Amino acid sequence: MIDDTDREILNILQQNARTSNAEIARRVGKAPSAVLERIRKLERKGIIQGYEARLSPKAAGLGLTSFTMVSAQEGVGTVETGQALADIPGVLEVHYIAGSAAYLIKVRVSDTEQLADLLKEVGQIPQVRDTNSTIVLRTMKETANLPL
Repeated sequence: MIDDTDREILNILQQNARTSNAEIARRVGKAPSAVLERIRKLERKGIIQGYEARLSPKAAGLGLTSFTMVSAQEGVGTVETGQALADIPGVLEVHYIAGSAAYLIKVRVSDTEQLADLLKEVGQIPQVRDTNSTIVLRTMKETANLPL
């Protein structure tokens, strides 16, 4: 379980993982050594899974986002297709879902031509039967921050 102090620390780190230990300690009213120990404990427990830089997709030349439903012919609970989808460059997220499709993938590519190439690669996975893509026109909110 995480307590209120851990929750505060996690919220600070979600907003800016580069916040110094001293600044976190000041904001939560604890000693820097105690905060560092809490962070290490949260990392060991797998609550903090890692740290990464968020890049501008547009600046990286990946201005087109698509959400694609992937229908696959495989046994219930089998996720081999999902693992193959995860290996395709440009596929950022793979979700095994309930419903008419087996997977929902989030894709970032440069343009519709590159999306077509990526979908061709998806279609070459033997179990894939069909795809249905929705292209994002504008993103209002996108975050990995969890509401704690």
